[in-house]
Amino acid sequence: MIAEKHDLDLIRRGTVEILLETELQMRLKENRPLRIKAGFDPTAPDLHLGHTVLLNKLKHFQDLGHIILFLIGDFTAMIGDPTERNVTRPPLSEEEIKENTKTYQKQVFKILDPDKTQVVFNSSWMKKMEVKDFIKLTSTYTVARMLERDDFSKRYTEHNPITIQEFLYPLLQGYDSVAMQADVELGGTDQKFNLLMGRELQKHFGKKPQIVLTLPLLEGLDGIKKMSKSLGNYIAIEENPISMFGKIMSISDKLMWRYFELLSFSKSLGDIEKMKKLAENNQLNPRDAKIELALEIVERFHSKKEAEKANEDFELRFKKNELPENIQEITLKVPSSGLLVSNILKEAGLLSSTSEAHRLVAQGGIKIDGIKIEDIKNLIKPGTQHIYQVGKRKFAKIKLIAQ
Repeated sequence: MIAEKHDLDLIRRGTVEILLETELQMRLKENRPLRIKAGFDPTAPDLHLGHTVLLNKLKHFQDLGHIILFLIGDFTAMIGDPTERNVTRPPLSEEEIKENTKTYQKQVFKILDPDKTQVVFNSSWMKKMEVKDFIKLTSTYTVARMLERDDFSKRYTEHNPITIQEFLYPLLQGYDSVAMQADVELGGTDQKFNLLMGRELQKHFGKKPQIVLTLPLLEGLDGIKKMSKSLGNYIAIEENPISMFGKIMSISDKLMWRYFELLSFSKSLGDIEKMKKLAENNQLNPRDAKIELALEIVERFHSKKEAEKANEDFELRFKKNELPENIQEITLKVPSSGLLVSNILKEAGLLSSTSEAHRLVAQGGIKIDGIKIEDIKNLIKPGTQHIYQVGKRKFAKIKLIAQ
């Protein structure tokens, strides 16, 4: 299993950092399957496309013949991950964890091969630890080092409480790597501190330190904030095919290329670059490329038949809008951060107020490119052009440019 160049290219694809890549190359030359760890706390029952960035990378390692260790942090979930939190996060109950865990396993195997994936629970070793073991573990790290974490440091400076329990979280996540003898651990960029903790604790316990591989946080439909259910800018793995297809078609042309890089299995980076250049030279309609992306993703989580049906439904709904022959074209200058849909409609003269937009969204009366929008809070970024519809008779092709 000596690594070849294309293996490393596949591993590097979409990653932010590999710490340390030289160590990874040496480990790959050992000609054995590496133990690849990724941990998920079952904090919510539904996974979305943002979670699949990490799952896709696990699939890359799996396809290269390595051992995938899918860790469900059922024990650490009872503490609560403090990452990027400005306040103490409430822990989950055992009942909530059990329910969420069931859904997790069902969803991840839409990407990973269940026969080649080891699902492990950190409660299996954590519950066996005695009080003296926990005390010994806490002696491996100092409070000063813990406060180097951005979120802890910010809360400490702002005099917001940090519980000793929260200090335990990165220690326990790091100890998981010791218990699992991980060669590589994957995680989002926001998990870097915790991932490096695994390296440190493995050294402390006389183990070979794991290689850390960080992955980007996928932007949601607004193209600005990371995909999150709480922000309403997400596409759920178990979302129905028609809704999933429509949401993918609603992303900006610019964001589409990032989705291709992080979510597509069928397109190489070279393929994506060629498509991008063709689009820039007006030799490829970005809409056609987006349809290709939507078809691939819907097929992955549903089926080819349902993907094709969702495409047909999208085209049919688009045509049913019966667009006027001479549709009004409007160009609006907006901040680089984007503008809310409600403000776009008001600025374009399609509505008299933003409150009217909120009311119409609740009634299903506003569409973008033929798709009913459900969240008026979504930001639309400059560099995009969509057909906005209010009710049955008001249409405008609105292009947003930066101020």
